[in-house]
Formats: sequence, C-alpha cells, structure tokens
Amino acid sequence: MVVTKARSAAVAAAQGLALALLALVGSITLFVLAVVSIALIVVGVGVFTTPAILKLVRAHADRRRLLAAGWASTRIAVTHRPFPRDLRTGITGQVERCSLLLKDPATWRDLQWLLVDMTAGAVVALLAPALVLYGVFGLLLAAGLWVPLTEALDDPYWFTFIPVQGWRTGGLAGLLGLGLLALAGYANPALVRTHFTIAGSVLSPNREGELEQRIDRLTETRHDALDTSAAELRRIERDLHDGAQARLVAVGMNLGTVEALIEKDPEQAKLLISRARESSAEALTELRDLVRGIHPPVLAERGLGDAVKALLLRLPVASEVDVELRGRAEASVESAAYFAVSEALTNAVKHADADRLWVDMTYTDGALRISVTDNGKGGAAIGAGSGLSGIERRLGTFDGVLAVSSPVGGPTMVTMEIPCELF
Repeated sequence: MVVTKARSAAVAAAQGLALALLALVGSITLFVLAVVSIALIVVGVGVFTTPAILKLVRAHADRRRLLAAGWASTRIAVTHRPFPRDLRTGITGQVERCSLLLKDPATWRDLQWLLVDMTAGAVVALLAPALVLYGVFGLLLAAGLWVPLTEALDDPYWFTFIPVQGWRTGGLAGLLGLGLLALAGYANPALVRTHFTIAGSVLSPNREGELEQRIDRLTETRHDALDTSAAELRRIERDLHDGAQARLVAVGMNLGTVEALIEKDPEQAKLLISRARESSAEALTELRDLVRGIHPPVLAERGLGDAVKALLLRLPVASEVDVELRGRAEASVESAAYFAVSEALTNAVKHADADRLWVDMTYTDGALRISVTDNGKGGAAIGAGSGLSGIERRLGTFDGVLAVSSPVGGPTMVTMEIPCELF
C-alpha cells in the first residue's frame, strides 16, 4: 500500500511537472503569438500568420486532450468546426480560412484556455511536484542540511512554520516532510485530475454551444443521408436496368419466338425455351444479389452477429469473429452497422495486404461497439476519397463515431460505435 502510494505520488509529480512546463512555455508562447497575430490582421499580415498560429494552438489543445484521456481518463470534447470542402485556394482562400477560424467559437475557447492554463492550470500542476520536492527537502533538513543553511543565513532556516536551528527542530522538519510526502500520495493524482478538469471546463462548450454543435451535426448528417440514399437509388435503378430487366426482356423475346416456332420447328423452340430458362435463372440470381445488397435476408432473420459471420465466410482470407450481444438493435441501426463492417472488411482485403482479420462486437454503455482488425501493412487514414470516410458518414447518421488506429507496418484497427438500445 505504501509503495503503491509512493509510486502514484512520484508519477503524478512527474506528470504535474510536465504539465506545468507545457503551460508556462507552450501556452504563454502561443498566447502571445496568437494575440499579436490577430492584432496584425488590421494591417494585412495577420491574415497569413493567424491560421498557422491557430493551427499550432489547436494542436497544443489536442495534445492536452490526449494527456487528459491517458493520464486521468478524462475526455475533453473536440468541437472545432471543419472547413468546407469547397474552400478556395490562394490569397482569397487564406482570407476565408482566417475568417472561418475567427468565427469559430472553439477558437476563442482555445485562446481563453491558454490564458487559464498558464495561470491557474500551471499553479495546480506545480503543486504536485512541489509537495514531493518539499517533503524530500524536509527529510534532508532532518539529516543535517540545516547546519550549512543556518551558518550561511546566520539565522534559523524557516521550513514552513518551523524555525530549523538544531537537531530537534530539524527532526520536526523531517516529520513534516514525511507528512507532506504522505499527503502527496493522496493529493498528487487529484491535483493532476483537477488540472485536466480546469482545462475541460474551458475547452468544452456550454449548453448553448453544445446545442449549436448538435444542430450543425444533424444538418450535416441529414445531407449525407440524403446524398447516400439518392446514390443508392441510382445504383439500384442502374443494376435493374442493366441486369435483371435486360434478361427478362430477353426471356420475353425468346418466348415470343418460341410461340411462332412451336409447330414449325419444335427443336429450335426447345433450344429457345432452354435459353429462356437460363436467362430467367440468371435474372433471379441478380435480383437476389440486389436484394442482399439492399438488406441481406440473414440480417433480417438472424440478426447482426450471424449476418457478419456469413459475410466473413465469403472472404478470401482467414477470419475470426467474436459476438457478445444480448439482443438486437433497430433494423436501421443493424443495417448501417452491417454495411459499415462490410466496407471495412472490403478495404482490408483490397488495400491492407492482410492474411487475417478479426471482428469483435460488443454492447457497452448504451452503444454498439464493433472493432475490425487486420494484420496488414497499415497506413489507413480517414480522408477525402477514402472508404473510411464513407463509413464515417454512414455512422454519423446515427450519431455514431469512427476511430482508426493504423501505424505504418500495421496492424490496423477500425473501431465503430453507434448509440442504440438492444431489444
């Protein structure tokens, strides 16, 4: 117990020192640069420097978000508005980019956080290493360090409220140092969490900002859903026109010819009937494939888990699936999850050069969580033209999120979460 507390105090002290240095060096520097750059907009120079500096500010804030998640299990939402896809280039685009950044409320929250981070955030972070260092200093005083100090000062050395000028008062300083170290075991992790709580309170939007962000998100996902639906309808129409419809027309023409030849040339009529039967079978197969592409029967009949298992059976690489679902989600959620998994698996087979795939499906904290992992070459990223971007848009319709971990060399893990209820 004592060793564990000592270790947690030391780790938290090191974390606090790192956070204090980030605040006192990074936050102060970026705050000064940002203020000067924004002020220079009136003379035109700031239009070119402000976007670059604000990009550094965002990266600094995002780094603190990662540390909050890793060191204190504290999640701080990222609320920056994305740039439009049709953003212009050149000087006009630079002016537009600068304007969009300054109109984004998240930008001003970032700047406000820099100010808070280099003051209150730095003080709270410094308290963690200060407790440990001051406690160790008290032990050093008890070991005899008070002798050169009192000789150099020609006066008692005050350790907090103790005037150290002899072995007795030095021992009291040592006892107080032990007390500070014991306090650090409990207080230091709380101080680190408090630092991140302060950061989250500034970086996270208020209720009004959350509602505004929610409206923007719903508008974007609504447009994506409409575009996806229209594209799907065009695909179905094209497949019907070029496939099943053409074959059914050929069947009708063959049957019309059979009608004319049934008495004059029975052998030729039999041949045409055979071709018509083959065409009808092919048309039926294409219709089944088309229906499976819209909503697989196994998904409707047996649920998401069995549908994904059936999907993996058709893949040319070895795969494993682990399903832990105690019920079924709504049909629309299951459909979105199925096709998202299908797209992720297709990407892995086509682009990752993987020879093994793993799919894990669980339901935790009110969300369906699916992970698709491959042992391929890695390097996957969400971006324009990427299949992962399509998955992200599909999940966004249901307030779902997509996370990708794909270092160069692999492995790649694509994680999807969709808020839903199981029945």
